[in-house]
Amino acid sequence: QVQLVESGGGLVQAGGSLRLSCAASRNIFSINAMGWYRQAPGKQRELVAAITSGGSTNYADSVKGRFTMSRDNAKNTVYLQMNSLKPEDTAVYYCNARVFIYDYWGQGTQVTVSS
Repeated sequence: QVQLVESGGGLVQAGGSLRLSCAASRNIFSINAMGWYRQAPGKQRELVAAITSGGSTNYADSVKGRFTMSRDNAKNTVYLQMNSLKPEDTAVYYCNARVFIYDYWGQGTQVTVSS
């Protein structure tokens, strides 16, 4: 079992920045991969960024060069630094942890980018 708590969402103007945090209830070394997903109204949930236990990252094409995912092992926390935000980045952002075949989700945090 993994509990995930996200924070850091909010309202920002286009071109601005936000940093999301996701605190895990267990050592993130034991988690195969962690990711950030987002879901906009009327759309399917999509992968934004992911990081493996080995530290490899991958990003959706739509956020490459603007978003950076990182982790602090000592704090069992992963982050998503979001720069140059666009209105189309508006969504609920969810933290995900993959442990073997099991997926765990946070409650989500709203990000709203105004034009």
